Amino acid sequence: MRVGLIINPIAGMGGKVALKGTDGVVEEAIKRGAKPIAADLVRLFLDELSHYEEARKIEFLTGPGPLGEDVLREFDFPREVIRHREISYRPVGGIRIPDTTSEDTKGLARGMAEKVELLLFAGGDGTARDVVEAVDKKVPILGIPTGVKMYSGVFAASPEDAARVLVEFIRGRAGLEEREVRDMDEEAYRKDEVRARTYGKAIVPVVETLVQGSKEGVPLDEEEELEAIVGALAEEILGSDGVYFLGSGSTIKRIKDALGIDGTLLGVDVVEVKGGRARLLVKDATEKDLLRFVDRNPKIVVTVIGGLNFLFGRGNQQFSAEVLRHIPKENITVVATPSKVQNGFIRVYTGDRGVDEKLRGYIKVRVSPWMERLVKVV
Repeated sequence: MRVGLIINPIAGMGGKVALKGTDGVVEEAIKRGAKPIAADLVRLFLDELSHYEEARKIEFLTGPGPLGEDVLREFDFPREVIRHREISYRPVGGIRIPDTTSEDTKGLARGMAEKVELLLFAGGDGTARDVVEAVDKKVPILGIPTGVKMYSGVFAASPEDAARVLVEFIRGRAGLEEREVRDMDEEAYRKDEVRARTYGKAIVPVVETLVQGSKEGVPLDEEEELEAIVGALAEEILGSDGVYFLGSGSTIKRIKDALGIDGTLLGVDVVEVKGGRARLLVKDATEKDLLRFVDRNPKIVVTVIGGLNFLFGRGNQQFSAEVLRHIPKENITVVATPSKVQNGFIRVYTGDRGVDEKLRGYIKVRVSPWMERLVKVV
């Protein structure tokens, strides 16, 4: 079976450093301490894939250098490289950054569409947009999640799950579904403005629990219930002195507003509560900012991303494995309306198996002012 593989080598660099994406801000991301992560996550995909007998049936068609060739060279998979152009590099803050663009993704995708049975890409929503623009519905696609947001319904839940979906696709056990490709205006997103739209639909191989859905908002009939949850939780926070890491999203932003702080909508904020008053210590914190406070026994307050079912791993990579390693599970408060947990499970993916295992099992989710529900973390 011939499978396409395209890597966006700069995808995901903006996550841990609170840039909420990487488009157009690579230099700023590196200045804040970011490093490329896409290749490492694709290595996890290929390593998992190599454990299956079905992997012997795969030949990859890929791009040159950082677009796929470099990582595939480390494994034994047969491969053919589309050398559409020479890739050069430029030094930025001591890191060699390839001069790749979205046109590379589109060009490679167009060149692969008629030659592969499945097209895999490693990136985020922006990369998904480029791929679906190039191939439309000519070939099934699947995203290896290496970006920041990944709100589209075309991504596997993790790089390892992408390998499992590919294996099931080869076995003929993956159903094909039409899924939306969605993206946000990253410049507006960095200013706490949500401007999202659907850019197209793609054909995606789907295996239950291994492929995520698309991001969804709060249903109108739950708005009143959400306000009650927010009020009750804000009152409880103000009654318990300490340091809090307040996550991203509209649900947590309502809690920030109720606490009387000028917190971000789409970032993570560090707040200190003392004597019934909340004080903003760090607005729009990076991973490094959070690590400065882990010795103060902080508590995390987060929500579940509707439709994706993610707690950690989508849009809040500031909560990295290194940060979560220091936080006891009992210090994590999850708040969500009932519709967000109706599937009965929540996903986490930090890229660190030990940290993910610590979080798995069951966790309490606040679903009303007076009720918690035990939900399984997978």
